[in-house]
Amino acid sequence: MTAEAWTSAGIIVVTIGLWATARLPEYLVALLFFAAAAVLNLAPPDVLFSGFSSAAFWLVLSGFILGVAIRKVGLADRIARSLAGRLTGSWPRMVGGVVLLTYALAFVMPSNMGRITLLMPIVLALADRAGLAEGSRGRTALALAVGLGTFQLSASILPANVPNLVMSGAAESAYGIHLSYLPYLVLHAPVLGLLKGLALTACLCLLFPAKPCTVLRIEPGEPLSPAEKRLSALLLATLALWMADAVHGISPAWIGLSAACICLLPRIGFLTGDEFATGVNIRTCIYVAGILGLTALVNHSGLGTAMGNWLLHLLPLNPASPARSFGALIALSSALNFTVTANGVPALFTPLAKSMAEASGLPLLTILMVQVIGYATPLLPYQASPIVVAMGMAHVKTWDGIRLCLALAAVTFLVLLPLDYGWFKLLGLMSR
Repeated sequence: MTAEAWTSAGIIVVTIGLWATARLPEYLVALLFFAAAAVLNLAPPDVLFSGFSSAAFWLVLSGFILGVAIRKVGLADRIARSLAGRLTGSWPRMVGGVVLLTYALAFVMPSNMGRITLLMPIVLALADRAGLAEGSRGRTALALAVGLGTFQLSASILPANVPNLVMSGAAESAYGIHLSYLPYLVLHAPVLGLLKGLALTACLCLLFPAKPCTVLRIEPGEPLSPAEKRLSALLLATLALWMADAVHGISPAWIGLSAACICLLPRIGFLTGDEFATGVNIRTCIYVAGILGLTALVNHSGLGTAMGNWLLHLLPLNPASPARSFGALIALSSALNFTVTANGVPALFTPLAKSMAEASGLPLLTILMVQVIGYATPLLPYQASPIVVAMGMAHVKTWDGIRLCLALAAVTFLVLLPLDYGWFKLLGLMSR
């Protein structure tokens, strides 16, 4: 590699280390990364600051605005009141109910950020009604249930998150393989969807025990206020446009941004300038832009390709040992997740799939599908921006997110991974 690439590697390692250890605030680490990379001229500004022009950044910002509006007009509390009587009977039921909501919504709404935007204000209002104060373990658990449930479980549904779409697009352009909705769901939903949802619920209950107050009955609510009616109509229209993005071709980010602008309009909207300044978490937006900028620098410098090729030669791929090859490929996907984050893993992993298929003796389709397990199981929150956004909306401490990511990853690799291998084998995907 060139001297510039080695310098980029050093800055990337330091940035990831600071994010992982939470020694400095995450937004400050992102700003330091931008400053160092810009001063050293490691990438053109349009590459380095591409996170600010990406759809993900604007979807995050619009999500915060919509979330503040939902809470302000009382819509979140109204929906939470209707759920409280059903979910507050026990802590496992409450956590499991929230996890189930995140998975169910993924079937009808394609955007991770959009789902977090809708669910987080409702879940936080539900926490308020159950007596889980801000900063409490119970409130942290429910917020993390939204973040990890939204991102990790949606990996089992083909159009429900960005890495899946990157992977399917790359597979079709590189190998002419067209992935279908139902076969993909059958392959991944039993383990990465249902069993992982149970594992997430168990980890949350064990790591963050709580005793929510029981709401015995649903309180009769007052009729919808004019503001609630207007915001409900706006949210339904936004949701309908998000669900039909394949028809009209408008990015979910620009739909969300338009809805956010309506929320900020005088008289028509719901938020004042002061409420925007105090309620919208700009720190997390800068953090997300930093993650995306770091990924762009990895690709621009050639580090991603170099790392992938280097790791490929180290993998113990052997046609005589499919189980070992299966585990090694997931390890590669997880390793790439540290540098290019979840959205970038399929962009690097997929072009290497043919070489890995020849070395391992596994079908090409199997190689492509194995990476899903790796990028859907982040070891640290920064590897998946939806988790970062959820933590930012609920003011969750970085260490709490790291603990849960590591615990769920341990369960996934020790328990769910062998089950996934058996399921792949049962479906005939472990031999040509």
